[in-house]
Amino acid sequence: MTIILTNDDGIDAPGIKALIQAVQGQNFIIAAPRDHQSGCGHQVTTTRPITLDKRSEKEYAIAGTPADCVRIAISQISQDIKFVLSGINAGGNLGVDAYISGTVAAVREAAMNGIPGIAISHYRKAKQNFDWEIAAKLTAQVLDDLLQRPLEPGYFWNVNLPHIQPGEPEPKMVFCQPCNKALPINYRVDGNELYYAGEYGKRDRTPGSDVDICFSGDIAVTQLRV
Repeated sequence: MTIILTNDDGIDAPGIKALIQAVQGQNFIIAAPRDHQSGCGHQVTTTRPITLDKRSEKEYAIAGTPADCVRIAISQISQDIKFVLSGINAGGNLGVDAYISGTVAAVREAAMNGIPGIAISHYRKAKQNFDWEIAAKLTAQVLDDLLQRPLEPGYFWNVNLPHIQPGEPEPKMVFCQPCNKALPINYRVDGNELYYAGEYGKRDRTPGSDVDICFSGDIAVTQLRV
């Protein structure tokens, strides 16, 4: 079984290196964006060439979006792809973020083509640094569970790791529903230029939803569908 690893932070991002660490022992191919593509949603490239840089037998840098990477991986790189893993994203992809996120779009594209997948993101608390070693450890635990669970056609998993502080208890996996509350919409105005200034950590959170679970220190797992 071949697993495709991708992301939206770019092929050289620390998050995908942590994902590689989490899947050691599995047969995988990296097919990830050459450049940072965060927040691109499900955009695909159809009006210009897409450059494919084969770095090794198992690593491809693609000058496109995460959805492009999955399309190219399943049609041009391997005919034996059974699963797609996307992440680990540097920042949460909770609730309605799924519509904006390139990380989630990669596994949605896979599901649209009959291939199951898991999107993995890491909520960031108050601009603190990530501990990618902990993220890799938690991701490995999550994958041990989710890779054994069947998914109906058209469904995929969205996982969000909490930002654990020193001394806090080990997080548990919580299966929950995605929050449908809107993201904060705030802008800083400078002349005729507007700069988005929404505060992610101050978003509304439905009790028991993925936002609430992750913000409370546990691993939020939602099952989404195309």
